[in-house]
Amino acid sequence: MKREELLRQAEKLINGQRAKDYGDAHHNHNRIAVGWNEIIKGAIESHGKITAAHVALMMDWVKTSRLIETIDHTDSWLDKAGYTALGAEFTHKENKNGKTTNGNVRSKK
Repeated sequence: MKREELLRQAEKLINGQRAKDYGDAHHNHNRIAVGWNEIIKGAIESHGKITAAHVALMMDWVKTSRLIETIDHTDSWLDKAGYTALGAEFTHKENKNGKTTNGNVRSKK
């Protein structure tokens, strides 16, 4: 696909169905930024960095932000479920010292 065609398709999406589904793009991105700032702040305080589980939580927030605009958008609900499952799995992966977290104890920085 040539760049011109890709850009034409993207324009149709962001000014068409996506705009209908998710509302004003700037407003939606600001809402996402508020949530991501809180998640990042918590990640740094609890883990000293952003982990894969935090990224899953951030992606979940993208879907939550979209659902605030269109609560019956099934695809966003499905995506949220997927990110939740991944985030839970990521919290149980082995960390550097070979121990697994149980999801009940905050990691140390």
